[in-house]
Order: sequence, then structure tokens, then C-alpha cells
Amino acid sequence: MNTLKHFLAVGLLALPRAAAAQAAPPALAPAQYRQDVAFFWQTVHDDYAYFDRKQTDWEQVRRRYLPQADTLRSRRALVRLLETMLAELYDPHATLGTNRPDSPRLVPSGSDVYAEWRGDKAVVRDVRPGFGAALAGVRPGTEIVAVDGVPVAQAAGAYLPACLKAPDPAARAYALNVLLAGRHHAERRWQLRQPGAAPIDVRPDYPRPLLEHISYPRRLESRRYGRTGYIRLHNSLGDHALMAPFDSTLDALLDTRALVLDLRDTPSGGTTTVARALLSRFVSREQYYQQHELVAEERAYGVKRKWTELVSPRGRRYPGRVVVLAGRWTGSMGEGLAIAFDALPQATVVGTELARLNGAIYFYRLPNSGIGFSLPAEKLYHIDGTPREDYRPKVLVPPAAPPADAALDRALQLLK
Repeated sequence: MNTLKHFLAVGLLALPRAAAAQAAPPALAPAQYRQDVAFFWQTVHDDYAYFDRKQTDWEQVRRRYLPQADTLRSRRALVRLLETMLAELYDPHATLGTNRPDSPRLVPSGSDVYAEWRGDKAVVRDVRPGFGAALAGVRPGTEIVAVDGVPVAQAAGAYLPACLKAPDPAARAYALNVLLAGRHHAERRWQLRQPGAAPIDVRPDYPRPLLEHISYPRRLESRRYGRTGYIRLHNSLGDHALMAPFDSTLDALLDTRALVLDLRDTPSGGTTTVARALLSRFVSREQYYQQHELVAEERAYGVKRKWTELVSPRGRRYPGRVVVLAGRWTGSMGEGLAIAFDALPQATVVGTELARLNGAIYFYRLPNSGIGFSLPAEKLYHIDGTPREDYRPKVLVPPAAPPADAALDRALQLLK
């Protein structure tokens, strides 16, 4: 790997993008813009771990976009070029650390629906409770006919990569879900068709865009269902301050015979430190919980580097059965926790398919502009060898329209 790169391995943390800067930094010299863009291209070339699962022609990306670096005269223009290049990977886990007001929102942390193509029809598969799409009446099975007055297939075309060796359904799915997440400072307007009904127009961001500046009043919540405890985490797996309230909450539930741990609101991922802190309360001895593979080392030297990570017991072990709830907004480290619990004999994972984010991300910074970016640089696996992004819960529950909660109902049935 290039030793000039400055990066920080952050485990499975999916970093949220910073808000647009209040004051624009001074413009760089033309040669500095080109140096930053070349550094960006080379870093992805060297360290990105998932080219084998993509149709991206990264050499074509260089030929197409590096000449545009000579035309840059502002940080704003640099950000847009980097966003465009990064989108060629069609990988939601590869992100910039900054954005423009008109940048696409991140998926899944900045999205409230997940949709798939059925031919040329865009059909919603899952809806995030409490956000604009759900409040506008979108539910699983809803067809999205048009976005901002443009037929959905045409509108999604603007987000398709331009440098593919061959068409890839995954790139088409990526484009659709980035389109539906919308742009930061633009109101979304959709035309919907419910099964058997005429099309209707909705405004998921009216009267205010709930996907902007998402905040949570607390890191977790808990309650009891008879002798079953319940803990729901609110997108706090990257917050080391979660560990103390989690410990005290779990201690208060040690008298229950079973526990539901709800990870369905963890789209931004977290760190392995927090994840191991939580997992360590459920093991009685050191044991493996996930495998890593650093692809860049084999790419550079022809020597594979792969290892398995341990979790060690900490504090009083929770002795009862555990059901972990996971879904489309279980992302990155949330997915890592799901596969770790799946390997424990007393735990069962229940829910829909997960966010399917690729690997562990490393953080890098451009030498002149200082713009940060994150790449999946390590592949991650269940201890049984299943790639994390391919993992599916053992007990699959079809998505339900809010406020129904089929996954929680199924979990409580399993624990009776």
C-alpha cells in the first residue's frame, strides 16, 4: 500500500458526512486540485476491497475524470467531482466526509425507503418508521411511478455509473435508492401507485425534511414484556458513552429469562470497541466473532492477510435466551453485531435483509483540500465464512407497514 496515505482504520464505523462549511476555504492552485484527484483515484485503486464484486472499470474512471481536475477552481466543484467518481463504485459504504447542499443523502442513514426494480417498475420493499415516506403513506408494495415529475426509470438513470465493464443489476438498484433518498436541500415529490389504486402525488419532506439533522433524545430505550426484556439502540454504536447506560440497563434486566436486542435503528454503524463491549456481556469465555481480510496487502504483495477477531467476557453475563432484531436500517457495525450474535448458541437473529454494507471502512484525507473520505478496505465475514454483506437472518420476517411490527411479534413468539 502507498505509505504516503494518511488513514485511520475505524473498524466498521460509517461516518456521517459533515454539514457544508459555513465559510468557504481558500481556493487551491490548479495543480493542487489535480494532485488531490489523483491521490483519490490511486487510493481507491490500491485499497478498495470489493472490485471483485463490481463491474467498475476503474482505469476508465481515471481516463474520464482526471482531465476534469484541470478545470476545477473551487472546493465546491472538487466535492462534486469526487462524489461523481465515488459513485462509480455504486457502494453506499464508500463516502465523502463532506457534502454540498445539493449532494445526495447517504443510504441507508439518510434514507427512509428501500425499493427494488421489478422490470421497469420501482416497488418499495421496506419503509423506515417515523420518517417522511411512512408518514406520507408509503408501505411495502407501493410502486413509485415518478420522482419530481420524471418517470422513475428515467430519473434513476442520472445516478447510474458511467464506467462499467458490463451492466450490473446492483448498480441499477443503487441508483434507484440514492434517487429515492433525495438531495439534502431539495424537497422530494413522488407519484405513487398503491396496488389496485390510481396514482397519487405525495411530498415526503413536507412540512419539514425529517431526514435532515436526525437526532435521538437518548442512546437506547428499554422495557419489559412479562419476563422478557427489551433493549433498542438508537444509532449509537459509534458512541463510547453508550457502554455505561447499556451495562446498567442490562444489569436491571438480568432477572428476565430472555432478551430482545433491537438493532433496527443503527444505520450509521459504529466501532468495534462499542460492539465488543456489548457482545462481551453475552459470552462466558473468549471466542471468535468475525473474520477480516485486508485485500490491499494481497493485491500489493501477493500474500493473503486474513485473521479472526476475538471477544472477551466482561461483567456479569446475561444468562437467558436472546433474539436480535435486524433489518434494512441495520448497517455496518450493526450488521457486524448481528453476525456475531448469530454465532452464539443462545441467540437467534430475526428480521428482514440487512443494509448489506461492504466491509470495514478506513478513513483517508486528501493532501491539499483536507477533504476526508472512507472506503471499505477490509472484507468481513461471519465466523462460518459467509461474507457479511451476504448474511440473512435465520428467521426472515416480511417487512410490515408501520406501525405494525411483525419482527418484534415474531421475536416474542419465539421466546414464549
